[in-house]
Amino acid sequence: MSDVLNVLTRKTSLRKACRDISMAEMEKLAENLSEIIEERKVDEAARLEEQKEKLAKLETLKKEILESGLDLAEIVESLESTGSTGKKKGTVQPKYEIRDSDGELHQWTGRGRTPKVFQQFFDQGGSKEECLIK
Repeated sequence: MSDVLNVLTRKTSLRKACRDISMAEMEKLAENLSEIIEERKVDEAARLEEQKEKLAKLETLKKEILESGLDLAEIVESLESTGSTGKKKGTVQPKYEIRDSDGELHQWTGRGRTPKVFQQFFDQGGSKEECLIK
């Protein structure tokens, strides 16, 4: 607990701390605390309302599941299989290929950074069209 909280929550400590504070400053402090308390009450009421709505939705879903005759395990399995990951990305087929001086075949999809072998070929005057896989 912080020192400020210790002072504010103990009446004796608060009295001692307020000895050197003017009445106007104490009234301003009380006004600020009242505003903070009201804000907290509004936030708490909103949180409780959200929680109540969520519980009502859960009860509705529970009722619908029981009426449908579906097993909860089936629903969970269905949700997991569809997932929220979206489409799975497949592999991209190479679009370019080139043989280096050793005769080794290098392939490239044309995406991302240009591989060194291809970059060296392009630097020597070669073009992408020459490397296209036909």
